[in-house]
Amino acid sequence: MDYNVMARTCPSRVVLHRIGARWTVFVVNALEPGPKRFVELKTHIQGITPKVLTETLRTLERDGLVLRTDHEESPPRVEYELTALGRSLLEPLRAVRLWAEAHVPEIQAANAAAVARGR
Repeated sequence: MDYNVMARTCPSRVVLHRIGARWTVFVVNALEPGPKRFVELKTHIQGITPKVLTETLRTLERDGLVLRTDHEESPPRVEYELTALGRSLLEPLRAVRLWAEAHVPEIQAANAAAVARGR
């Protein structure tokens, strides 16, 4: 089956929306080195709330990008890691991240110019 993200009913739109969700990029990048516990992720991803991190992890797990492992120990220990599918997302996200970091000055200058024009 061919998918076309520009078609209104194409399921690829849901996938693209998930990838473009505000915190997905941060969680996937944070898990690149390997498994992390919830608190480690929360500390690493500055500004994310526990509620949003929980929701993002659940969504990524449901989509098959993240694996949640409950080690059933006392005290409880749960780790999150990227699946093979999640790891396959690292390269395109890295390209977007590098582009964003390289073009910060131009974006900031364009925003400043827009503000100066009253837009």
